[in-house]
Amino acid sequence: MFFVKLFSKSLVIAAVLIIQGCASSGQKSSSMINQLVIAEPLPVNYKSEVALARLTEVLQRAEVTDEQRAQLFYDRGVIYDSVGLRSLARLDFNRALNLKPDLVDAYNFLGIHYTQLQEFDQAYEAFDSAIELSPDHEYAYLNRGIALYYGERSSLAIEDLETFYQNQTNDPYRLLWLYLIEQDVDSVSALQNLKQRSSNVSDDVWGKSIINLYSGEINQQMFIRDIALNVRSNKEFSERLCEAYFYLGKLNLINGNKRAAANFYKLALSTNVYEFVEHRYAKLELDLMRQSVVKEPEEPSSLN
Repeated sequence: MFFVKLFSKSLVIAAVLIIQGCASSGQKSSSMINQLVIAEPLPVNYKSEVALARLTEVLQRAEVTDEQRAQLFYDRGVIYDSVGLRSLARLDFNRALNLKPDLVDAYNFLGIHYTQLQEFDQAYEAFDSAIELSPDHEYAYLNRGIALYYGERSSLAIEDLETFYQNQTNDPYRLLWLYLIEQDVDSVSALQNLKQRSSNVSDDVWGKSIINLYSGEINQQMFIRDIALNVRSNKEFSERLCEAYFYLGKLNLINGNKRAAANFYKLALSTNVYEFVEHRYAKLELDLMRQSVVKEPEEPSSLN
């Protein structure tokens, strides 16, 4: 807990410098990234390493049916994905589907990976396959909606996110993603909806602080100040920071503070919380910013 308390104080000071720098000098503010204190990246769990070794050994030596082999490839792909080895994960998911074409979760994972690679048509096809095979697969609706959002088809994405949100209206993250996509279509209506729906979310859950930040109930400094409240372990703290950095990045991007947004996305990536949706799409956010940036001759971009 000493680490958490010490870190939270440093984080407040550093992040406030970023925010105030952007506020004081707009898009021409200099990056404060060198002054930031970041979370210690989560190490690879040794259990994941052991599981990868065992699954590989079984796949190489054991006599198994095609269906069993497909499941083994899928299970190994999930572990590869959880430790950030995306290319190896995709390879195993495709192997699994070649052996068992109705493996729904493999389509869902492939769709996520295609979204991260900006191969949106392939992502839509993968999610469509998952939903066709399992119409109640709620996370396929979430992930297809996110793919549509990043593929600049937010109007279509809203329907998927509404479906996902209605399955659990007290989940702050379902509400936040629905807001982000609605905001891309109509920012005024999206904010009204966010405030109205937020009453379903308990004040006791951490995600409510993110909703309060977006709805204007608290400012960024207040949000950052309280990030470490009730954190019980460094793992939990890294996971919370991954979420916090990502949503701070999105908020700053919405407000036009691109440099602060880029820095927060990089901080989200630095946590190594590969399984979180926020970590997955922080890299995509940076890629999209790099593609859209107009370089100014008098000032180098902070996105590189």
